[in-house]
Amino acid sequence: MRIQAKIILPVLICLFAAGEVRAQFTAAEVAERTGWEDFLKTAEIVHWEEIGEGVTKPLRLTLRKDGREARGVWKNPSGHQLGFLEGWQYEIAAYEVDKLLGLGMIPPTVEREFQGRRGSLQLWVTVKHSLLKVMEERIPIPETAREATDRMKYIVRAFDSLIANDDRTQQNLLYTEDWRTIAIDHSRAFRSTRQHVRRLLYGRNGIKSADDGRPHLFRRLPRTMVEAVRALDLPKLEKAVGPLLTKAEIDAVLARRKLLLEEIELMIREQGEENVLY
Repeated sequence: MRIQAKIILPVLICLFAAGEVRAQFTAAEVAERTGWEDFLKTAEIVHWEEIGEGVTKPLRLTLRKDGREARGVWKNPSGHQLGFLEGWQYEIAAYEVDKLLGLGMIPPTVEREFQGRRGSLQLWVTVKHSLLKVMEERIPIPETAREATDRMKYIVRAFDSLIANDDRTQQNLLYTEDWRTIAIDHSRAFRSTRQHVRRLLYGRNGIKSADDGRPHLFRRLPRTMVEAVRALDLPKLEKAVGPLLTKAEIDAVLARRKLLLEEIELMIREQGEENVLY
């Protein structure tokens, strides 16, 4: 997704307030999110163009309905590409799990047919920086935003571990002008291999580690997110993502849920709940 200099839809971002992470939706904005989902599904496609970035060759669609115009990113990867299993349906499933956990860090994403092909359509969000740009250009994170961005780093790790998102990069973790976090690109999520059922991507025994071999830990997580993970069960997942994932992929999410909660409980025993949850 292209990085530009202002935010199109600020209703999609997470804020920190009263010691917990929450989507910034007001009651009116919750209704607006549902409206955007309907818009993405039903608006007329009046223009399309290649974005020119990413191995999945996404397209940028311009949509119009009832005097409203907006853009979206359309993808339809399926099967193995460059040695990786890709699936457009995983983009939608990641958004639905994001909603289940109350994180609000993934833009509205729906299924949409384009030129006779099924794919995912995600609302286009223009932001200020990618993590890659921040690191390459050594852009300083303001002191007032450091705690929030650090907390979001751990939230993203826990979320990616739950959905087995094998493709989190510095390019698809994005920051708004006021340093709120958006996560995009989830077409390589929901792995169900033996490795992705027995181990999390991050954590003490994580599949991924830093260049020096040290594990990428979760450290601190919002209580509301952990409670939402605890509340995940088969009926909730089947209702949210049943049409998108196979039984093996849903079972794998539940297996990772157990591993994630076990790691969090171990952190709490070792460090004290007040030092892990906020």
